Amino acid sequence: QRLIFKKKFVKIVKNLIKKIHYKNVTFVHRDFHVSNLMMVKNKIAVIDTQDALIGNRAYDLASLIDDVRIKTSKNTKKKLFEYYLKSQKKINKLHITNDFEIISVLRNLKIIGIFKRLAIRDKKREYLKLIPNAWNLIELRSKNNNKFKNLNDLLDTIKTN
Repeated sequence: QRLIFKKKFVKIVKNLIKKIHYKNVTFVHRDFHVSNLMMVKNKIAVIDTQDALIGNRAYDLASLIDDVRIKTSKNTKKKLFEYYLKSQKKINKLHITNDFEIISVLRNLKIIGIFKRLAIRDKKREYLKLIPNAWNLIELRSKNNNKFKNLNDLLDTIKTN
């Protein structure tokens, strides 16, 4: 049962990754959230950069807007995303929206696994309280979104078991 789930899950994730439009050509912090931002001389400084790499331009946007540590309203998330779109003159809005949604969902699935591992292996149980936020963000981005139908169907099988 577990092996079948894993095979289906990997196939679905690979298919979602194939639907990403933008190439990996942007500096990506990968841990870009409010806790890693500080004000220094009236400018925003970023700390904790050891996981940075070249990746998709939507990754840090998804990290910041869909941060599991801080709950924000759907309206706030929408306004932040729209602000980003307005600041990017030469961006395909459909492509960046697509990439943002896929990356947010995949990132939050990864976060659930990381937080579970931290709780079990490192006895850092405080991370467990953030997992429901990650599930809520996954649902926010995937619910009623046809590109996530297979993923939602698969995840529904574990909710009912």
